Amino acid sequence: MTYPASDARTILVVDDFDDTRLLLRTWLQRRGFRVIEAEDGLEAVKRATTENPDLIIMDMEMPQLDGLSATRQIRLVKKLGDVPIVAVSAYGADQFRELALAAGCNEYVSTPFEPKSLERIIRSLMH
Repeated sequence: MTYPASDARTILVVDDFDDTRLLLRTWLQRRGFRVIEAEDGLEAVKRATTENPDLIIMDMEMPQLDGLSATRQIRLVKKLGDVPIVAVSAYGADQFRELALAAGCNEYVSTPFEPKSLERIIRSLMH
């Protein structure tokens, strides 16, 4: 599903690696999404509060404020309480997945991931 530019759903991509943000931005834009970015958890909380994204893709390991803490802070903002958050991490352990879900993430994806799998998750959460 592709949306006209003015109706495009907005996804906030949060990752401390420029290359990862570039890859996700390009991939998501090709699928019709508007993409905004943050390079750490502090910036993620600010951008989420001011931009009101439709979904957040949140890296878990970042400087300044990690993804778990950023997710908890975002969940405290009333207008963002229902915004889906997809945790992304190189840690594939079930216990780390449980931590992400307990912090308020809706889904957890370990890297590397299959793009089609991530797209299915995004589309299902944004219905």
